[in-house]
Amino acid sequence: MHCLECGEQLECLTNEHLLHCTGITVQEYAIRHQLPLDLVLQPDQVNQPDSPSNYAWARPVADECARSTLQGLRWAGLVCEQGEYVEVPGEIRRLDLLLWDLEQLVDYGFRFRQDYTYSKDTHRVVASNCLRVPANNLRKAGCWVSIEPPPDFLDSLAVYVAHAAEFHGGYLFMQFPAQSDAQTVRETLATHHRIHCKVLDAADHPQGALLRTDTLTDGERLLHLLEQRMETMPGANERFHADTPVATVSKELVFDAAHFITDHPAKCSNLHGGRYLLHVQVSGRIDPVTGCVVDYGYLKRVVNKQVVDRFDHHNLNYAAAELAWRSSTEMINVHIWECLIDYLPGLQSLRLYETSQSWCDYQGPSLKAYQTKGSDPVLHPFAEVGSAARRQRLLSAGSAPLRAVGEI
Repeated sequence: MHCLECGEQLECLTNEHLLHCTGITVQEYAIRHQLPLDLVLQPDQVNQPDSPSNYAWARPVADECARSTLQGLRWAGLVCEQGEYVEVPGEIRRLDLLLWDLEQLVDYGFRFRQDYTYSKDTHRVVASNCLRVPANNLRKAGCWVSIEPPPDFLDSLAVYVAHAAEFHGGYLFMQFPAQSDAQTVRETLATHHRIHCKVLDAADHPQGALLRTDTLTDGERLLHLLEQRMETMPGANERFHADTPVATVSKELVFDAAHFITDHPAKCSNLHGGRYLLHVQVSGRIDPVTGCVVDYGYLKRVVNKQVVDRFDHHNLNYAAAELAWRSSTEMINVHIWECLIDYLPGLQSLRLYETSQSWCDYQGPSLKAYQTKGSDPVLHPFAEVGSAARRQRLLSAGSAPLRAVGEI
């Protein structure tokens, strides 16, 4: 094999050669040169087994860096038991951060692995990167169930944020696989640092929780609080501050619903049904790690739960109090915006089709403006009515029995 980096003729291309040659791994080599791994690797390099004998024993007590790193990775759901091993997976774009983790976790005996596997599902050779250690190492180090002594909270949180947090519209989003971990982080930030987070009903995991910094100020303060700690973590601060291109992504969802328009002069006053087509657009900077503005899966999950599941095969007038009087496409859009803005601070616009020839476009307030002003009064026309005393007087007079002509 001819190495395209240094020109040397090799029997097979390995990480050892490439790291010495140019400082990259086999997977990075394949991506750089647009080559499938099937053509880069020899058959005996694929599906190679591992052995616990390849690993050193863990130290009886890990140092502070190791414990805080492991804690942060656990909060992120990145410490995964795989048979007789424990692994910390890492994406190729974040390989330097994974190797930073390795430096911190050396007390536990972790090693870096880049495995190449072929399966019938993929029909190609796929590379995966991870840190791996025999599970017994963590058991003997006393950190299988809990990490003792407890590591520094902010050190652990910095590791978590660097690996798992996302930044949308100035707000920090933090997914936790365990509700107890989310509660610990939320309460500690509020009590000791006056940084507040809101729990959103859009967790990735059934037993998990999603936190979002409550205000723009909370997001700024949290990143500033952790900035110095994340300076040593490759790409961590850049992920939240890099000047990357801005893009708009769209998701199309459908729901079937019935409605009627109160006091409408034509047929729309009758109960009728149809298929609504909703376009949701979200704008923001492209995350330099994920390459996305927002994950389409998250976008779909949020819109389905907050809108589609509530409206699909329901009467819109009775599905939401805000639409009881007027379930027009305009009012539906205003209501949908308020249902989504907490979850999608980068929400740019909505387009709702009632028929293929009739639709409404809407751009609502930012999350900051919505937090300041609250729900739009147009959705609550009966929140306040006329003077009760005047109504009682007029209605009483209007309902009194008619007197005969000439009756005193």
